[in-house]
Amino acid sequence: MVVRARAPLRLSFAGGGTDVAPFPATEGGAVLSATIDRYAYGSLSPRDDARISVHSLDLGMSVDFDAADEPSFDGRLDLVKAAVRRLGGTTAGFDLLLQSNAPPGSGLGSSSTMLVALVGLLREHHRLPLTDYEVADLAYQAERVDLRIRGGHQDHYAATFGGFNFIEFGDRVIVNPLRVKDSVIDELQLNLLLCYTGTTRHSSRIIEDQSARLAGGQSETLEGLRAQKELAVTMKSALLRGELSEFGALLGEAWKQKKRMSPLIATAFIEEAYEVAMRAGALGGKVTGAGGGGYILFYCDFAKKHRLAEALTRMGGVVTDFAFEPKGLTTWRA
Repeated sequence: MVVRARAPLRLSFAGGGTDVAPFPATEGGAVLSATIDRYAYGSLSPRDDARISVHSLDLGMSVDFDAADEPSFDGRLDLVKAAVRRLGGTTAGFDLLLQSNAPPGSGLGSSSTMLVALVGLLREHHRLPLTDYEVADLAYQAERVDLRIRGGHQDHYAATFGGFNFIEFGDRVIVNPLRVKDSVIDELQLNLLLCYTGTTRHSSRIIEDQSARLAGGQSETLEGLRAQKELAVTMKSALLRGELSEFGALLGEAWKQKKRMSPLIATAFIEEAYEVAMRAGALGGKVTGAGGGGYILFYCDFAKKHRLAEALTRMGGVVTDFAFEPKGLTTWRA
């Protein structure tokens, strides 16, 4: 029987970077995020032999290895190999087909979300009694420990749990689902605009720079991270109260504080796009991931949204529609 999986990508509103070591261990991190209708998909079909065959539609790349072997990390679909290593334990083969709505480096957590979808597929295939917290942690361990890709925790938990969440990081991770009124979610969605910069980036380079600055005692980075954590709390309160104009303005403050964490976060295009958006009526905005490219999220009154979209399109941005997704990781059999 074929197993399918779907995990949603996310928008991070505030707190990004506070989930990256060493900050959570020393001060405790907090992130406010929500999942959207962009997904990482996976399909697993059992085989009659002992081969595992994987094909990524996004990368146009395939790998094939024996189920009894421990696959080596050689730069070819290593995310898949890491998940198989963590949840293998079988000599039965299968075919894996993978696809994502966003490329790696988009700032929407696509790589981590794909790992969550893979863990979900293997959990369902092997009928493993894993909780959502265990799924998210396994995906985190595979990416950050096994593959040594620098980054934080937030994407794995957002993709697994889904919806609007306030996620705390310290000795353990705590996911706090937010009961945001439907009317507030509808209004927020109407007033947000998502713009692709046209370029992706390697977030690990930015995160390495941020971590090195923090370890080196640079006060600007530390204060930027502390401000991010405070903004995650403040923006959560504004969201729950339905004070969306305040939320939109705070989105801009989150961007201001985020830039303090590393000089690699902002680019000339991002800074220009931000200025163009503010002149067109945006209340605030920020990049959705580590920075350096990917997507920028803006908040503006719906009456001005078309002008904002036109201005960003003229300068080369790609404006895209989205909707919030309340569900997290979903698996089923077909």
